[in-house]
Amino acid sequence: MRLVIYTGKGGTGKTVSACSTALKLSGLKSRTLLVSADPAHTLGDALMEGEIRGTPTRISTDLYAAQVDPVVEMDSNFKTIFSYFASYFQAKGIDDTISYELAMLPGMTQLLCLLKIEEAVRAGDYDVIILDMPASGEALRFLYFPKLVGSLSMRLSGLAGLASGFGRLLQPYLSGSALSSDLIKAEADLLHKLEKLSRLIFDPNVTSLRLVVNADSFSMENAKRTLMSANLYGINVDMIIVNKILSQIRSEDNFLANWADLQHAKVTEARSDFYPLPVKEVPLYNEELKGIEMLKQNAEILFGNQDPSQIFYHERVFEFKSDSSGLTLKVKVPFTKNADFLVERISDRITIKVATNIGYIVNVVPLPAVTLKMKLKAARLGDNELVISFEY
Repeated sequence: MRLVIYTGKGGTGKTVSACSTALKLSGLKSRTLLVSADPAHTLGDALMEGEIRGTPTRISTDLYAAQVDPVVEMDSNFKTIFSYFASYFQAKGIDDTISYELAMLPGMTQLLCLLKIEEAVRAGDYDVIILDMPASGEALRFLYFPKLVGSLSMRLSGLAGLASGFGRLLQPYLSGSALSSDLIKAEADLLHKLEKLSRLIFDPNVTSLRLVVNADSFSMENAKRTLMSANLYGINVDMIIVNKILSQIRSEDNFLANWADLQHAKVTEARSDFYPLPVKEVPLYNEELKGIEMLKQNAEILFGNQDPSQIFYHERVFEFKSDSSGLTLKVKVPFTKNADFLVERISDRITIKVATNIGYIVNVVPLPAVTLKMKLKAARLGDNELVISFEY
């Protein structure tokens, strides 16, 4: 069983990358489920297969697709909890309609999408699940949520006997009665599912996160923050996909030529910045990339003779180790001599300047929030790995 997650900034091409991967896999006779949590509901548009709903729709012999609708999912599977939140807001004097809107908490789409994955894995009907997630930072926070809740679930379940007392404490603020047995059961069921989901997502032999970017600074800086966060949380990242690359051209009108040169420089930069992750390049097509045939062509550019479900990289680019004195960050780097680099700390970033025969190449590495309380102690190089130490 494999789970492959595509994420990145909006507009980078996550959906078409996910669709292309799913089509390639189904062509290899892998029973594949394609799931989208994109609130824009673009899955049907990309495949040109009409409206796709939450129940898996058969696209071809071995390919099924589902579009998660958070409202439908919440009402179908977690109505007890949803009603509980809504009643809390109503008890605070908030209008009924607004209460139900507020009950759909921020990030609920991502969480419900992940629970949809847990449901599909439990059913055992698929060899591979491809997940199209919304923007990177938001997605990663909720990818980590199962690990956090899963680690607490055993302790929380031990508090179930106190639920009735907890309900009496909340009763003055709620319009209904104390916590019901149905609510306690629903919460226990949710914790159980999240714990199983945690084991799935943080198993590098099962789950891979793939980052989709465009050849521009904003997109790539976002991807670097996502890569750092993923490695910090323990999610395996195995690929970078750079979409919409212009062909290098020469013409009297320098506008497109300049953009093409800039993009190709960014791709070269990406191979250094994301080293040693594999970087896949996809051109900008001369028409809108949609429909099964075009998506299949895109899959061939992405993977060729490779199986898209394979694990393309199995280590962490960033590795963190903390203790009482501070934190150590290890970064994979494509250079081997101490004289070749400089390291500078600027707020929540580390700037690594690498000497080349044409000057310095600069890579900006985002830092976890905890380092804001620390100072840079030292940096040393060994075995294509830069070790940076921070102390309180």
